Amino acid sequence: MNSRETILARIREALRQKAVPHHGSGLPSLIERRGVLPLAPTTTEAQLALFAKNAVELKNDFRYVSGDAQLLSQLKTIAMEANWRLISTHRSARLSTLATQLGANVLFTDGGYDKDELERCDAGITECDALVAQTGSVLLTNRSTGGRALSCLPPHHIVVASISQLVPDLSAAMELLREKYRGSFPSMISFITGPSRTGDIERILVLGAHGPKQLTIFVLPSA
Repeated sequence: MNSRETILARIREALRQKAVPHHGSGLPSLIERRGVLPLAPTTTEAQLALFAKNAVELKNDFRYVSGDAQLLSQLKTIAMEANWRLISTHRSARLSTLATQLGANVLFTDGGYDKDELERCDAGITECDALVAQTGSVLLTNRSTGGRALSCLPPHHIVVASISQLVPDLSAAMELLREKYRGSFPSMISFITGPSRTGDIERILVLGAHGPKQLTIFVLPSA
Protein backbone atom coordinates (compact mmCIF):
# COMPACT_ATOMS: atom_id res chain seq x y z
CA MET A 1 0.00 0.00 0.00
CA ASN A 2 1.48 3.36 -1.03
CA SER A 3 1.19 6.64 0.91
CA ARG A 4 -1.90 7.81 -1.00
CA GLU A 5 -3.74 4.55 -0.34
CA THR A 6 -2.75 4.68 3.34
CA ILE A 7 -4.14 8.22 3.74
CA LEU A 8 -7.39 7.32 1.97
CA ALA A 9 -7.77 4.18 4.11
CA ARG A 10 -7.41 6.26 7.27
CA ILE A 11 -10.01 8.74 6.01
CA ARG A 12 -12.43 5.88 5.31
CA GLU A 13 -11.77 4.46 8.78
CA ALA A 14 -12.41 7.84 10.42
CA LEU A 15 -15.68 8.28 8.54
CA ARG A 16 -16.92 4.94 9.84
CA GLN A 17 -16.51 6.12 13.45
CA LYS A 18 -19.76 7.33 14.97
CA ALA A 19 -19.42 10.83 16.44
CA VAL A 20 -20.09 10.72 20.18
CA PRO A 21 -19.60 13.37 22.87
CA HIS A 22 -16.49 12.94 25.01
CA HIS A 23 -17.43 12.91 28.70
CA GLY A 24 -14.13 12.02 30.29
CA SER A 25 -10.74 10.39 29.96
CA GLY A 26 -12.29 6.90 30.21
CA LEU A 27 -13.33 6.94 26.54
CA PRO A 28 -10.33 5.82 24.46
CA SER A 29 -9.57 8.05 21.51
CA LEU A 30 -9.28 6.82 17.92
CA ILE A 31 -5.54 7.42 17.94
CA GLU A 32 -5.13 5.30 21.09
CA ARG A 33 -7.21 2.47 19.60
CA ARG A 34 -4.92 2.42 16.59
CA GLY A 35 -1.92 2.01 18.84
CA VAL A 36 -0.15 5.08 17.43
CA LEU A 37 0.56 6.27 20.97
CA PRO A 38 1.40 3.77 23.71
CA LEU A 39 -0.85 3.50 26.73
CA ALA A 40 0.62 5.38 29.68
CA PRO A 41 1.43 3.56 32.93
CA THR A 42 -0.78 4.07 35.96
CA THR A 43 1.76 4.76 38.72
CA THR A 44 3.34 8.17 39.28
CA GLU A 45 6.88 6.73 39.29
CA ALA A 46 6.36 4.98 35.95
CA GLN A 47 4.74 8.08 34.43
CA LEU A 48 7.70 10.22 35.52
CA ALA A 49 10.13 7.71 34.00
CA LEU A 50 8.17 7.69 30.72
CA PHE A 51 7.98 11.49 30.63
CA ALA A 52 11.74 11.76 31.25
CA LYS A 53 12.47 9.21 28.49
CA ASN A 54 10.25 11.01 25.99
CA ALA A 55 11.63 14.42 26.97
CA VAL A 56 15.22 13.35 26.38
CA GLU A 57 14.35 11.76 23.02
CA LEU A 58 12.75 15.07 22.03
CA LYS A 59 16.09 16.82 22.77
CA ASN A 60 14.87 18.50 25.94
CA ASP A 61 17.08 19.06 28.95
CA PHE A 62 15.10 17.19 31.62
CA ARG A 63 16.09 17.61 35.28
CA TYR A 64 14.49 16.16 38.39
CA VAL A 65 15.56 18.26 41.38
CA SER A 66 15.08 17.66 45.09
CA GLY A 67 13.76 21.11 45.94
CA ASP A 68 14.01 24.86 45.50
CA ALA A 69 17.64 25.03 46.65
CA GLN A 70 18.83 22.57 44.00
CA LEU A 71 16.60 24.22 41.40
CA LEU A 72 18.18 27.62 42.11
CA SER A 73 21.70 26.17 42.09
CA GLN A 74 21.26 24.50 38.69
CA LEU A 75 19.56 27.55 37.20
CA LYS A 76 22.42 29.76 38.39
CA THR A 77 24.88 27.44 36.65
CA ILE A 78 22.90 27.59 33.41
CA ALA A 79 22.61 31.38 33.65
CA MET A 80 26.33 31.81 34.27
CA GLU A 81 27.41 29.45 31.48
CA ALA A 82 25.02 31.10 28.97
CA ASN A 83 25.82 34.60 30.26
CA TRP A 84 22.19 35.55 30.78
CA ARG A 85 21.81 39.32 31.07
CA LEU A 86 18.02 39.66 30.82
CA ILE A 87 15.42 37.04 31.63
CA SER A 88 11.64 37.07 31.56
CA THR A 89 9.12 35.34 33.78
CA HIS A 90 5.68 35.76 35.33
CA ARG A 91 4.69 36.37 38.93
CA SER A 92 4.05 33.30 41.05
CA ALA A 93 4.97 32.30 44.57
CA ARG A 94 7.98 30.34 43.31
CA LEU A 95 9.13 32.20 40.18
CA SER A 96 8.99 35.75 41.55
CA THR A 97 11.65 34.93 44.14
CA LEU A 98 13.62 32.54 41.96
CA ALA A 99 14.13 34.91 39.02
CA THR A 100 15.49 37.73 41.17
CA GLN A 101 18.23 35.44 42.55
CA LEU A 102 19.82 34.56 39.21
CA GLY A 103 21.99 37.66 38.84
CA ALA A 104 20.28 38.96 35.69
CA ASN A 105 17.77 41.71 35.05
CA VAL A 106 14.17 40.46 35.14
CA LEU A 107 11.20 41.34 32.94
CA PHE A 108 7.80 40.32 34.32
CA THR A 109 5.17 39.79 31.64
CA ASP A 110 2.10 39.97 33.87
CA GLY A 111 0.27 43.06 32.66
CA GLY A 112 1.91 45.46 30.25
CA TYR A 113 5.45 45.02 28.97
CA ASP A 114 7.63 46.05 26.03
CA LYS A 115 7.60 43.26 23.43
CA ASP A 116 10.95 44.45 22.06
CA GLU A 117 12.44 44.01 25.52
CA LEU A 118 10.98 40.51 25.72
CA GLU A 119 12.62 39.70 22.40
CA ARG A 120 15.98 40.73 23.89
CA CYS A 121 15.61 38.28 26.78
CA ASP A 122 18.05 35.38 26.92
CA ALA A 123 15.51 33.05 28.55
CA GLY A 124 11.87 32.79 29.57
CA ILE A 125 10.96 30.96 32.79
CA THR A 126 7.39 29.70 33.19
CA GLU A 127 5.24 27.32 35.13
CA CYS A 128 2.73 25.10 33.31
CA ASP A 129 -0.63 23.38 33.64
CA ALA A 130 0.52 19.77 33.23
CA LEU A 131 3.20 17.37 32.01
CA VAL A 132 1.95 14.62 29.67
CA ALA A 133 3.80 11.34 30.26
CA GLN A 134 2.52 9.68 27.09
CA THR A 135 4.16 12.22 24.74
CA GLY A 136 6.69 14.11 26.86
CA SER A 137 4.69 17.30 26.24
CA VAL A 138 4.31 20.37 28.42
CA LEU A 139 0.75 21.69 28.57
CA LEU A 140 0.40 25.40 29.21
CA THR A 141 -1.98 28.29 28.68
CA ASN A 142 -1.64 32.05 28.58
CA ARG A 143 -3.09 32.17 32.12
CA SER A 144 -0.57 29.76 33.63
CA THR A 145 2.50 31.27 31.94
CA GLY A 146 2.16 35.05 32.03
CA GLY A 147 0.72 35.58 28.55
CA ARG A 148 1.16 34.15 25.08
CA ALA A 149 4.67 35.26 24.14
CA LEU A 150 6.76 34.35 27.18
CA SER A 151 6.98 30.66 26.32
CA CYS A 152 7.83 31.13 22.64
CA LEU A 153 9.82 34.35 22.09
CA PRO A 154 13.00 33.99 24.23
CA PRO A 155 15.48 31.48 22.73
CA HIS A 156 15.64 29.33 25.88
CA HIS A 157 12.40 28.23 27.57
CA ILE A 158 12.66 27.03 31.16
CA VAL A 159 9.68 25.15 32.60
CA VAL A 160 9.32 24.67 36.36
CA ALA A 161 6.80 21.99 37.33
CA SER A 162 6.05 19.55 40.12
CA ILE A 163 5.54 15.82 40.01
CA SER A 164 1.91 16.34 41.04
CA GLN A 165 1.29 17.95 37.63
CA LEU A 166 1.96 14.70 35.76
CA VAL A 167 -0.96 13.29 33.79
CA PRO A 168 -0.81 9.94 31.98
CA ASP A 169 -2.02 10.87 28.50
CA LEU A 170 -3.54 13.46 26.19
CA SER A 171 -7.09 12.51 27.16
CA ALA A 172 -6.32 13.18 30.82
CA ALA A 173 -4.68 16.49 29.87
CA MET A 174 -7.81 17.63 28.06
CA GLU A 175 -9.96 16.56 30.99
CA LEU A 176 -7.72 18.59 33.30
CA LEU A 177 -8.27 21.68 31.15
CA ARG A 178 -12.03 21.16 31.20
CA GLU A 179 -12.06 20.91 34.99
CA LYS A 180 -9.61 23.75 35.65
CA TYR A 181 -11.11 26.28 33.24
CA ARG A 182 -14.72 25.12 33.24
CA GLY A 183 -16.88 27.74 31.51
CA SER A 184 -13.98 30.12 30.81
CA PHE A 185 -11.25 28.68 28.63
CA PRO A 186 -7.98 30.59 28.10
CA SER A 187 -7.42 32.26 24.74
CA MET A 188 -4.24 30.21 24.18
CA ILE A 189 -3.67 26.52 24.92
CA SER A 190 -0.41 24.91 23.82
CA PHE A 191 1.19 21.48 23.95
CA ILE A 192 4.96 21.98 23.74
CA THR A 193 6.65 18.79 22.61
CA GLY A 194 10.34 19.63 22.52
CA PRO A 195 12.22 22.68 21.24
CA SER A 196 10.97 24.46 18.12
CA ARG A 197 12.03 22.47 15.08
CA THR A 198 11.57 21.95 11.37
CA GLY A 199 12.69 19.37 8.84
CA ASP A 200 11.17 20.96 5.75
CA ILE A 201 14.47 21.61 3.95
CA GLU A 202 16.07 18.39 2.70
CA ARG A 203 14.64 16.60 5.77
CA ILE A 204 17.41 18.02 7.94
CA LEU A 205 16.28 18.68 11.51
CA VAL A 206 16.82 22.30 12.53
CA LEU A 207 16.11 23.43 16.09
CA GLY A 208 14.93 26.95 16.89
CA ALA A 209 13.30 27.57 13.53
CA HIS A 210 10.22 29.38 14.82
CA GLY A 211 10.52 29.46 18.59
CA PRO A 212 12.88 28.52 21.43
CA LYS A 213 15.94 26.53 20.43
CA GLN A 214 16.31 25.08 23.93
CA LEU A 215 13.73 23.64 26.32
CA THR A 216 14.73 22.80 29.86
CA ILE A 217 12.19 21.12 32.16
CA PHE A 218 12.70 21.09 35.92
CA VAL A 219 10.47 18.77 37.94
CA LEU A 220 10.25 19.11 41.71
CA PRO A 221 8.82 16.52 44.09
CA SER A 222 6.01 18.84 45.28
CA ALA A 223 4.29 22.10 44.33
